[in-house]
Amino acid sequence: MSAEIESILHENRVFKPSKEFSRTARVRSMRAYRDMMKKAEADYPGFWGDLARTHLEWEKPFSRVLNDSNPPFFKWFEDGLINVSVNCLDRHLTTPRKNKAAIVWEGEPGDVRTLTYQELAYEVGRFSNVLKESGVVKGDRVIVYMPMVPELPVALLACARIGATHSVVFGGFSAEALKDRILDAGAKILITADGGWRRGQTVPLKEMADEALKGCPQVSHVVVLKRTGQAVAMQTGRDVWWHDAVQGKSPKCAPVPVEPEHPLFILYTSGSTGKPKGVVHSSGGYLLGATMTMQWVFDIQDHDTFWCTADIGWVTGHSYVVYGPLSNGATSVMYEGAPTTPHAGRLWEIVEKHSVNIFYTAPTAIRALVKLGDEWPQKFDLSSLRILGTVGEPINPEAWMWYYKTIGGERCPIVDTWWQTETGMHMISPLPGATPIKPGSATLAVPGIFADVVDAEGNSLGPDKGGYLVVKRPWPSMIRTVHGDPERYKKTYWGEFGGRYYFAGDGARKDKDGYFWIMGRVDDVINVAGHRLGTMEVESALVSHPAVAEAAVVGCPDDLKGEGIFAFVILKGGEKSGNAALVATLRDHVAKEIGPIAKPDHIKFTDGLPKTRSGKIMRRLLRDIAAGRETKGDISTLEDSKTLESLRHEE
Repeated sequence: MSAEIESILHENRVFKPSKEFSRTARVRSMRAYRDMMKKAEADYPGFWGDLARTHLEWEKPFSRVLNDSNPPFFKWFEDGLINVSVNCLDRHLTTPRKNKAAIVWEGEPGDVRTLTYQELAYEVGRFSNVLKESGVVKGDRVIVYMPMVPELPVALLACARIGATHSVVFGGFSAEALKDRILDAGAKILITADGGWRRGQTVPLKEMADEALKGCPQVSHVVVLKRTGQAVAMQTGRDVWWHDAVQGKSPKCAPVPVEPEHPLFILYTSGSTGKPKGVVHSSGGYLLGATMTMQWVFDIQDHDTFWCTADIGWVTGHSYVVYGPLSNGATSVMYEGAPTTPHAGRLWEIVEKHSVNIFYTAPTAIRALVKLGDEWPQKFDLSSLRILGTVGEPINPEAWMWYYKTIGGERCPIVDTWWQTETGMHMISPLPGATPIKPGSATLAVPGIFADVVDAEGNSLGPDKGGYLVVKRPWPSMIRTVHGDPERYKKTYWGEFGGRYYFAGDGARKDKDGYFWIMGRVDDVINVAGHRLGTMEVESALVSHPAVAEAAVVGCPDDLKGEGIFAFVILKGGEKSGNAALVATLRDHVAKEIGPIAKPDHIKFTDGLPKTRSGKIMRRLLRDIAAGRETKGDISTLEDSKTLESLRHEE
């Protein structure tokens, strides 16, 4: 690995929690946070063991917290027995939460459904019996390819109830991507829908599923939800409508106790080359991580209505739409459609309509909403909000300030969360009642997580030195393996520092207060005349200019410097192109903000960037465009291939 990454961005604003907020928070002060960290430092297994006993319901208590005899294949709570659906449903049914809203769902056309915990348990029981009747037993894999509808969490909880392992494939993926995941998982059953709504159009899910299944002869059962009513082909003997399948089924289904290490789900992440990685998550440890971070980071209270805007096809949706909220007996909002359909204020309309208290979304979504102007959020009453959150990639300080002022009314703490598909839970984040917040910083590791920034040899770095973000101890919700490929797991996540640390590719620095500043993927570092610069810092400087709504920066070949800086810029107010004067202004602005070395060599104005359906910018595709190369590797996660084509052809 290369030398340390230079950090050139500085941010001095600090926002302390209000006394009023801290008074009722779950973690009320930095002293309380430090006490938790001291306890974890002194007795690591004891810290997590106490939480697991207190916050989860066990079919059989565990006696051993952590088995670290075969790193990196760590095992947690291994001699206990647990059922995840019992923790998300049954334990609430003997409490006043029985008739509390578990899921509040809004479809893109405006239809609304609410399922109480009792009603959700009823539907999960019926569908569990459908799966059992289809021959699904403990350990089988079930592929779920659905829109964002309540039946999606029903399907996941039904799998968990009978000990099956689910694998959600995002409903925007192609038939080819679906086929690859079905084959890799070895699934014999698929749960899908006729279609879903997205941007006013129907997405032909069943049609794409049928195409995928031409290459998956082992799939013997397909359950199809009728969502849009569009005409679909149904194969006799294989396909059955959801409503027909559950008709007459008993809502009673005895939960199957599983070992805490039993795989709850496989979630595929795409790499730049090769087949997607099937990230395997456990039952006990994963659920504990989702449960505790829901309390610590979102300060979830019984009266809260919580909305994570992520699709359940991503890990954010698994942890913070389904398992984290339901384990805590919270009300979780789900929305089916696009954030700007039928108008640019749809998100804020839903916040007002359902009195959302905690709102969690991606920085890319925030920057896109900045571009659309303040008039949209100003049309709606956002006074119910008490916490805002961000997820997916670092948020630049200017977008943070817009979110804080325009959406939060300068009263809502912002929890800027760093974590990954592989970590299963938040790893670095403010705790809203305790942590003084700095715009753009993920702040400190959550209780029980020991993260650090190290150099290429694994040595801890001092303040404001950019390096590699690592986790030094195993944690309960961590990835267990790559499905079917344990060597890939070891090499990808534990190969860089001789197996000592978990490292999944992000660069960071710590400031003098120990706060983490995520600098983006190490793959995205640009080497300019011997200086290794993180792209996020250059992007932040560009977005701090009043004309710029969003920016993405990549390296490009440069004969003199080795690598130059190529910036793709989206302007505010719907402007689609800039001029030479604006290019010069932006270059000078970056030089003033962070130094002449960071001046972009090329600026390309555009009205769109290639993003995954979870909102992340696919910078490797931008690197290909900047270098004039053809695009290679997996683009199955790309939301709109037209964006890529238009970037290639724009002057």
